Amino acid sequence: MNKMRVGIIGAGNISDIYLAAPSKFKNIELAGIADLLSHKAKEKADLFNIQFYETPAALMEDPSIEVIVNLTIPSAHAEINLAALDHGKHVYSEKPLATRYEDGKKIIEKAKALNLRVGVAPDTILGAGVQTALQLVNNDKIGKIVGAKAFMMGSGPEGWHPNPAFFYETGAGPLFDMGPYYLSSLLVLLGPVDCVTGIAQTTYRERTIKSLERAGETFPVTTPTHVEGLMHFKSNVTASITATFDIHQSKLPFIEVYGSKGTIHVPDPNFFGGPVTYLAEGEDGWQDAELVSDYIGNERGLGLSDMIASIYSNEQHYCHGELGLHVLEVMEKLLESSVERTFKPIETNFAMRNQREKV
Repeated sequence: MNKMRVGIIGAGNISDIYLAAPSKFKNIELAGIADLLSHKAKEKADLFNIQFYETPAALMEDPSIEVIVNLTIPSAHAEINLAALDHGKHVYSEKPLATRYEDGKKIIEKAKALNLRVGVAPDTILGAGVQTALQLVNNDKIGKIVGAKAFMMGSGPEGWHPNPAFFYETGAGPLFDMGPYYLSSLLVLLGPVDCVTGIAQTTYRERTIKSLERAGETFPVTTPTHVEGLMHFKSNVTASITATFDIHQSKLPFIEVYGSKGTIHVPDPNFFGGPVTYLAEGEDGWQDAELVSDYIGNERGLGLSDMIASIYSNEQHYCHGELGLHVLEVMEKLLESSVERTFKPIETNFAMRNQREKV
């Protein structure tokens, strides 16, 4: 199997699952790790018995590393992605691609100019849940698609995360932090968006950390924490999304897709598995769909592995940069439309390939 040497920048909470990815995906060869806070990278390097790099620049300057996995905080995504490309590396970035659409465009344009690949999380869209729902749509199980709804409902990460303040800064919040899971899933199922409008608010201007040694500390909120968005797709379908850190409980579905002959209930897009259920004409009540793959656990790293395989086969990878840029533009313009009280056209477009049987 053709492998690539991968360097990780960012040693936060999400890094462990990526550091374990070579045990699942044999085309990933882990070279080492760096972090803006070097002591955090040293801890992970020791734990996983890999090379420690004193700085992100030192890691990027290693000529043996072919791919950079960017797990830094969102505000650093653009800088690290652009620097990695300048060093001649392919990039796989945690979501979002950047915190500003203009920076996202620079990343994609630079990658194309240098003939390098950009991949963007979430790779949960490659999981059994979303892919099973896509098969139901493609097989006309619920007829002509009419619309869809997505609900990202929660009380925010300060109840469990040790350092939650960055979730409430510009470029984060529920839309930029969790929205990519829901929006990427909708885009896979429905295609590109052509215009959006939204309403957003910051319900609480200050938050309190509730976990671990920093419990009781407060921090300011500088981004919207409750967003209602409406999207019109080029397929002439309308969908809505609610993304909030301001509620306590909900019984709403994660995602539902509505057709002329039925409804699909799509599972939590933050995860890879099911169940996927559907209600269709001629069937007796809700049915459990047979999952189309065994990607049902925490398979993070799947998108990276797929990108590496696609580089060798000269195919488009699934979680590609243009998809990530489209998500970024939709999110930014939803917030802009809330301020301007108008509809905003979407400039970007993307295409998807069919999923491989196996990566």
